[in-house]
Amino acid sequence: MLRQFALVCVGLVICLPRADAQEAVAQFTAPGATPTSELTLRSTTDIAVLSPALQAFVTLYPGIRLNYEQWGSNALYADSLGACMGDTRAADAVFSSGVHQMVDLVNRFCAEPYISGLTAGLPKARRWRDELWGVTKEAAVVIYNTDLVPLDDAPRTRFDLLDLMRRKSATYSGKIATYDIEESGLGYLFAFMDSQQATTFGGLLEGFSRVDAVATCCSAEIISGVDSGQYLLAYNVLGSYLDFASFPRVGVIYPQDYTLFLSRAYMIPKTAENPQNAALLLDFLLSGPGQAILADSNLVQRDSADETGLEQSIQRYISIDPTLLVAMDRQRRLLFEDNWRTTFDRAERP
Repeated sequence: MLRQFALVCVGLVICLPRADAQEAVAQFTAPGATPTSELTLRSTTDIAVLSPALQAFVTLYPGIRLNYEQWGSNALYADSLGACMGDTRAADAVFSSGVHQMVDLVNRFCAEPYISGLTAGLPKARRWRDELWGVTKEAAVVIYNTDLVPLDDAPRTRFDLLDLMRRKSATYSGKIATYDIEESGLGYLFAFMDSQQATTFGGLLEGFSRVDAVATCCSAEIISGVDSGQYLLAYNVLGSYLDFASFPRVGVIYPQDYTLFLSRAYMIPKTAENPQNAALLLDFLLSGPGQAILADSNLVQRDSADETGLEQSIQRYISIDPTLLVAMDRQRRLLFEDNWRTTFDRAERP
């Protein structure tokens, strides 16, 4: 289920497109309920992907009407920072894949602390200062068109990808996609983590330039483009948005040199009007039933059904901690984006 399905309504959900910074909104209530309180959740997660969990929550708590707003990660960060400074109305909860941006918000004292048995039970890498919590488990993967890419070409590691871009630059010219890091907070985070993790990062930028790689927006558009053959390969795609029933020509690879894992971060803003309801939602999402629903929506990779074949040493988790503040340093970010822009400006030249 991807962005193109984000306005499909389920049960008593009311979905509307938005023309401003919000991409879409939805409202969730329990069948036959007359809610007496509200909860406003702003998130980067596609409505169609998260709606089963949200509908289950309001069914469990019929006194709450849940107002859902879907945002891009950069816009959501700007909105949350403005709310923290008192310029705009705050959400009751913020849930974002731009984890580095969420760490920055907590570091700016924008969050309300909360502790429960479920939050205290999270691994250290998935909670910080009892103000930020990682709810999901999602891999950054390589995808390819199974009809058009020979199996021998499908890169199992970043070294394989580098070799492919050298050997077959003409075949893959204009046919490899990844996130535009200036438009996507998630794309920036994945690329920045690569630059910290991989000795191959400089080579990847050189290879992307050689094959005229495309930097573009959004998981859904990239996955759809690979399925249609517009792109043959895509790098660092969020694997949780893969819907194989809708896109049968998309194959997935968990890189065997290392695979990044993201846990979307949940925060209760300090100026939230309904922090108690936000805490209820957090505990529900972390509970056994909540995690099971998120797993059914591909937002939590089940360890017991893990088909990645990844050894523990190959898995790299993006820890929710102050080390991510390095990614938010203004000068470092400007330099990083300038190098990235240079790579893709070259790629776009005739």
